Amino acid sequence: MKKYLGESALLLNTLIWGGTFALIKNALTDISPLLFLGIRFFIAAMLLYPFIHYTLKKMDKNTFIAGSVLGIFYFLGFATQTVGLNFTTATKSGFITGTFVVIIPILQTIIERKKPKWYNIVSIVFVMIGLVFLSSRGDNLFQFINELGSDFNIGDFLTLLCAILFAFQVVYVDVFTKKYDYMPMVFIQLVITGLGGFLGSVILSGVGLEIIKFTLNTNVVFAIVYTSVFASIIATILQLKFQKVVTPTKAGIIYSFEPIMAALLAFFILGEKISKFGMFGGVFILIGLLLSEILENRNEQTK
Repeated sequence: MKKYLGESALLLNTLIWGGTFALIKNALTDISPLLFLGIRFFIAAMLLYPFIHYTLKKMDKNTFIAGSVLGIFYFLGFATQTVGLNFTTATKSGFITGTFVVIIPILQTIIERKKPKWYNIVSIVFVMIGLVFLSSRGDNLFQFINELGSDFNIGDFLTLLCAILFAFQVVYVDVFTKKYDYMPMVFIQLVITGLGGFLGSVILSGVGLEIIKFTLNTNVVFAIVYTSVFASIIATILQLKFQKVVTPTKAGIIYSFEPIMAALLAFFILGEKISKFGMFGGVFILIGLLLSEILENRNEQTK
């Protein structure tokens, strides 16, 4: 029962994270990306603090270090993805970021000495096929394959680095939440990501990679409120509380639902078209998740 509750919580996270795409896309015309990141996570940390300040007083050194490690991976993942988008296309960025579903089992084997099950590998293959289709924004798959095979530039490298960093975060969530109280780690992760956003904004502005801009309007306020409360506080709590009952590889497969949620919400909120290949991609990702669940249950019953 705990496993199903955990999987349901992580699936809810993909809906929450998917909802950020349309809101942030509207807001970023009036606020620079890393500044938005800093404000979002700093507000989230301040909103959470009154509810856990007694818990923070009891926090030991190891819990603080664990939360800091998660925060560093989380921030660097966001930062490399954001900067990478300045040099590559959104299509390639979406696909390369999604490859973290393949990187997670590799890191889990190295860090936790746990090899993925054969049915997880089968599921990952379906998910990757789904990501290829989902990343093809038009109705011509060959155009996407051609784009994917074009020159590998600095933006693609940074986005690949982003996928690796997010994969590290997912695996270390599994490691740390089995040892330490998750709530202090949630707070530390929020604080470090927020501070990293402010610092990164200043640094990138200094080297000319990001122009600091901030116009307070309805789009910006709504995006900050939603991402601070739902996508930062609630989603981070759900991840650190429930991912420990789900393997990192299975969590990665579940998280691959995020682009599907993003595409659906962008369709309803922004009126963006979902291509035929995008629909096929969603079906393949769904098949990957269902296969993982069905084959995992069958494997447990035969033990």
